Amino acid sequence: MFLGQYEHTIDDKGRLTIPSRYRELLPDGAYVTQGFDGNLIVLPPALYEQLSKRINSLSLTEPSARLLRRLMFSSAEKVDVDRSGRILIPLFLRQNAKLDSAAMVVGSGDFFEIWSPAEWAGQSAKLKDADANAERFAGLDLSAS
Repeated sequence: MFLGQYEHTIDDKGRLTIPSRYRELLPDGAYVTQGFDGNLIVLPPALYEQLSKRINSLSLTEPSARLLRRLMFSSAEKVDVDRSGRILIPLFLRQNAKLDSAAMVVGSGDFFEIWSPAEWAGQSAKLKDADANAERFAGLDLSAS
């Protein structure tokens, strides 16, 4: 499971070091794609394939389904973790996520996200608002089954 948050640098070639705890979960590389909140999502191959099948099963006649396909597939890249524990993030994805020389690598359970430090600061502030969280998450069933 991908947990925690880490700040790392991005080198001039666009390589980002992945936390060692995460690398162990990516023996076959990963897929990186545009996220839904101005971030990037990094998915292990099995999860990416599962989501791909689900997205591909949506109707081509549904406009939202077509937009989701474009979002998830046109911005996706297969990446490998090199010997130094880095992945190469393509320029167009770095630009979409406003990534420059630093990034926040944030665990999200079955996958992880990559944020610009400024954008993550905004997300982090939202997450620290206890009253808003109580309202925001009230409708979700978080009971232990």
